[in-house]
Amino acid sequence: MIEKLVTPLEAFENLEDYSFEAHYINVGDGLNMHYLDEGDKEGQVILLLHGEPSWSYLYRKMIPVLSNAGYRVITPDLIGFGKSDKPIHQSDYTYQRHVNWTFSLVEQLGLKEIILFCQDWGGLIGLRIAAEQSERFKYIFAANTFLPTGLQPMPKAFFQWQEFVQNVPEFITGKTLQMATTTELSEEVVRAYNAPFPDERYKAGARKFPLLVPTSPDDPASPANLKAWEVLTKWDKPFITLFSDKDPITAGADKIFHSLILGTKGQEHKTIANAGHFLQEDKGEEIAQHMITIIAALG
Repeated sequence: MIEKLVTPLEAFENLEDYSFEAHYINVGDGLNMHYLDEGDKEGQVILLLHGEPSWSYLYRKMIPVLSNAGYRVITPDLIGFGKSDKPIHQSDYTYQRHVNWTFSLVEQLGLKEIILFCQDWGGLIGLRIAAEQSERFKYIFAANTFLPTGLQPMPKAFFQWQEFVQNVPEFITGKTLQMATTTELSEEVVRAYNAPFPDERYKAGARKFPLLVPTSPDDPASPANLKAWEVLTKWDKPFITLFSDKDPITAGADKIFHSLILGTKGQEHKTIANAGHFLQEDKGEEIAQHMITIIAALG
C-alpha cells in the first residue's frame, strides 16, 4: 500500500471563487482522486486537465462559462495535487501511474465523446490517454503543452527547473504560479494555490513531476509516448491549439502539432494574447468562450 497524506479540508475553506461540490473516486493503489463534476450531467463532456504545480482551482474561471453553456465539465485534481491523495515518497510517482490513475477516473465515470482541454502535464497525461483510448475522445484542445519522447533536445532552462524543484528548501507553489502568469495574483489567489500543500511533506508529487518528463530516448516513458505519437499523427478528429503568446516554456510546440497531426488541418487555432504559461489563470473566461464558439462551429 502506498503511504500517503490527505490535505485537511480546512485548508480549502473560503477560497476565492471556488465553491464547487467535491467528488472523490478510488483510482487504484489505495488512492482517492478528487474531481469536480459541474453542469448538465446529460451534456457533452469536457475534461479539463491541469499540470504542475496547479490543481483544479486553475479552472475556476472556465468551469462556470462552460457549464452555463450546457456542458458537463469534469475537472480532476491529479494524484499528489489539490484535494486528491498525496503519496509521500517521490518513488511512488511515475509517468505511467499518472496515466493509469487519470484513466481510471475516465473509465469509472464512463466518459465518452470527450472534449479534452489539456495544459502542461495535463497534456502529457491527457494526450497519452487520448491516443490509447481514442474511441472515447471527440475533440482535443491543447494549450501550452506537448508530448515529449526524449528525442527532442530540451532547453537549458528546463534542466535548471528540474534542479530547482528538487533542491529548493521550500517549494512555494503559489509563487511558481505567479512567476508564470501575466496577471498580478492577489494574496487570496496565491493562498489558494498554496492550500493543497500545508508543508513540504505534501509536495513529493510536485517535486517529482519535472523529473518524469522524458528527456532522453532511454527514459521509461519514451516508448509509450512514441507509440502515442503514431496514433496522433493519424488523428483525423479535430485537434485545436490554444497556446498563449507569453510562455517561453512551450513556445513553438503548437506549430509542431500543426505539422504532425492530421486533425489540426483547417481548424480555428487561436493564440491567446497577454497570457503566460498558466493561461487559464490569465484568460480563463476568454479561453472558455473560444472553446464554445469552436465546438459550435464543429457541431
